[in-house]
Amino acid sequence: MRALIWFRRDLRVSDNTALYQAALSAKDGVVALFVITPEQWKQHDDADCKIHFWLENVRALSGSLANLNIPLIVKTANSFAETPKVVASVAKQHKCELVCLNREYEVNELRRDTAVTTACKKFDIGVQRFHDRVIVPPREIKTKDERFYSVFTPYRRVWDQRAPEFAKVLPKPPKQPDTGIKSSAVPKSIPGFSNINVRADLWPAGESESSKRLKKFTKLIANYGTARDVPSVAGTSLLSPYLVAGVISPRQCLAAAIESCQGNLDRNEGAKVWVSELTWRDFYTHVMVGFPRVSMHQPFKPKTSGVPWRDDSEELEAWKTGQTGFPIVDAGMRQLNRTGWMHNRLRMVTAMFLTKNLLIDWRLGEQYFMRTLIDGDLAANNGGWQWSASTGTDSVPYFRIFNPFSQSKRFDPEGTFIKKMCPELKDVPAKALHDPAKLKAAIADLGIEYANFVVDYKESRTRALAAFKSLG
Repeated sequence: MRALIWFRRDLRVSDNTALYQAALSAKDGVVALFVITPEQWKQHDDADCKIHFWLENVRALSGSLANLNIPLIVKTANSFAETPKVVASVAKQHKCELVCLNREYEVNELRRDTAVTTACKKFDIGVQRFHDRVIVPPREIKTKDERFYSVFTPYRRVWDQRAPEFAKVLPKPPKQPDTGIKSSAVPKSIPGFSNINVRADLWPAGESESSKRLKKFTKLIANYGTARDVPSVAGTSLLSPYLVAGVISPRQCLAAAIESCQGNLDRNEGAKVWVSELTWRDFYTHVMVGFPRVSMHQPFKPKTSGVPWRDDSEELEAWKTGQTGFPIVDAGMRQLNRTGWMHNRLRMVTAMFLTKNLLIDWRLGEQYFMRTLIDGDLAANNGGWQWSASTGTDSVPYFRIFNPFSQSKRFDPEGTFIKKMCPELKDVPAKALHDPAKLKAAIADLGIEYANFVVDYKESRTRALAAFKSLG
């Protein structure tokens, strides 16, 4: 029997459940498939830099598969609607009796995979799906009355108990029988997706790069609990693009964290905090599966659909381009625009500024992030935006509003990060960066050209509170 492994967002050969199972099942070799769906990617607001990163990782994957005698076939189907026919056709052409794939959990992807199963069945080709993108599968954690959790803390308690059942890291599959099938060339670009300003130097492709980053990070993981909030230092793993593309698995990350503290997370607070971040990743996927409305542009809390969001294109554009006059907000947005990535603390700061201080619909911010981020992931991006907008699962009430000046004073006290991203402020004293009156005076004294405050912080805070109170 020959098997087809259909790669999507699992671009690796190590610890890949579907690939491992395909190799076990096939006696006559394995064939791999990757389907380019540009129209669908556009509809899903996937960023140019993310698509370029995927392509580079598909290229690296092709080389890794070749070492295992597994040819990679690359096909194009503009949309998900065309994909089932392509998958079934490739399987039939290469005499594959089984298609193996790792599950995806978004609504459109679930429908596509169901259609693929139906299309393959017409040719008597079996389809096997495996959980691989998260550590604990979404439906494995339920409340006592069989419901999905909507609050993180109780979910985390159950996750801690269940995670060991699913945390085994699988080895690379053994070399397969030669099928005699040639691999396809991987395109360097896709029409409609620009490679301009793609920072390949910041995000090298391949499993070896992700492994190198993980190894480097685990040596510093003890400091993660505090360093992760400081944007001017390399305190995070910088693995999120690799996790989103599946170049590294969350199980590999969990195993490395546990190994870094000799099997006991209580010995290492930094490792414990990082595992909590992996849990948040699982949780947001869990929420998306249990409450699919969140992937349909709807708030998790139905009541908040009545928030009177403002329609102000000029303020939205100022936020997008990092010209709000609030240094930490502008620095975060400029980092996003220049690198395709933003520090997690700043994602919260900038998202809350848009939704609370500008009172602009979180969905516009969510869309802009997806169109710009190299690590854009529907579940995590949506979860983060709804958390900031107080429309999501988090139980903290709507009056949580970050003060951008307090945030910068706490997490960028010397203004190191701000001055790097906003060089026009390089001569402004650090203390002035964290005080609106002093900032305004310093800008005037130094004759600096910098954006005026797009909004008065205190007035905007009052406006946001009134807007949420109006919901009753």
